[in-house]
Amino acid sequence: MAASQSLQGKTAAVTGAASGIGFASAKAMADAGARVVLIDRDAAALDKACAAIGANGATALPLVLDLLDPAQCNALLERSLALLGTLDIFHANAGLYVGGDLLDTTPEAIDRMLNLNVNVVMKNVHNVLPHMVGRGTGDILVTSSLAAHYPTPWEPVYASSKWAIDCFVQTVRRQMFKHGIRVGSVSPGPVITGLLADWPADKLAEAKASGSLVEAAEVAEVLLFMLTRPRGMTIRDVVLMPTNFDL
Repeated sequence: MAASQSLQGKTAAVTGAASGIGFASAKAMADAGARVVLIDRDAAALDKACAAIGANGATALPLVLDLLDPAQCNALLERSLALLGTLDIFHANAGLYVGGDLLDTTPEAIDRMLNLNVNVVMKNVHNVLPHMVGRGTGDILVTSSLAAHYPTPWEPVYASSKWAIDCFVQTVRRQMFKHGIRVGSVSPGPVITGLLADWPADKLAEAKASGSLVEAAEVAEVLLFMLTRPRGMTIRDVVLMPTNFDL
């Protein structure tokens, strides 16, 4: 089956979809035939993203939600179903970055990042699972990070959030496979997105100089590969990074 038809007739929702990995993921799924709801709190950026995807005839629908607002977070499935009717694929991608020395971080920044990177992901997955269990099928993807697999010394708060979510993915997957639901994560190295603006300046300069950055579209290609495997196969976690990142 051609890649352009691989998700024909499927429905999907992606959080943090107005830019970066979320946008690339939504575009890849829409281009492959899925109807996709793009979820973000930035209405203007969301409209622009949907217009860019829809320019080629793909179906991209905006859904403005502030996932840090508990009521809006809890409405994710209900409002997605109002647009799609069913939900086959959910990509929990929204996240924040806090790097640098822990001594320079504020409690407020820690709370906000952990709420979005951990709590919101868990709540979103909890929200969509009953619908998928009821249908006996579904795919859940989570954007993790290379930082989930290595104690990155320049980002202790961010890395800890990804270690937590990696454990969540691996344990939920073991609970859900009997319901026909696949759960997996993608763990990229540094990706060229807005989050890099918060990287320590020396680390960002070093990564750029050595060619140690990944394009968001490259991550989306991996996500599409995970989704298009036969139902009896689960790609549980893919770690991807520029070859030069190991230098």
